[in-house]
Amino acid sequence: MSTTSHTLGAIAIPSGLIWVDEYNWVAPVRVHEYSITGALIEDIGTRQAGRPITLQGSSDHGWVERDTLEELWQLVNATTGTQELTMADGRAFAVRFAPDDPVSAIPIVRAELPAGSLPYIVTLRLVTA
Repeated sequence: MSTTSHTLGAIAIPSGLIWVDEYNWVAPVRVHEYSITGALIEDIGTRQAGRPITLQGSSDHGWVERDTLEELWQLVNATTGTQELTMADGRAFAVRFAPDDPVSAIPIVRAELPAGSLPYIVTLRLVTA
């Protein structure tokens, strides 16, 4: 099931925002140290949450209109809980906004009085809950 946009909560965002760090995270965590006898002690666990989901546009795709960017910005500033992120390909994740710099945006063109349809290059930083 594929759609033309991702959704974050009730906000539709372009599917051209690419998940740029999709394969930069692994669930298994291994920590090892040596005991005082010299034996290797290895702890292995599985991460339960915190996978980064960075959705990023570029100068030639994934532009977000100013009106949508404003909705995202309001959501960032009003939300402390989780949101449902549904990717255009149907995958769904419970996410929170990343603690540092959750949204960054650069306008495609500079406008003194920007219209709601002005496109921006956006980076949206989320983590799984």
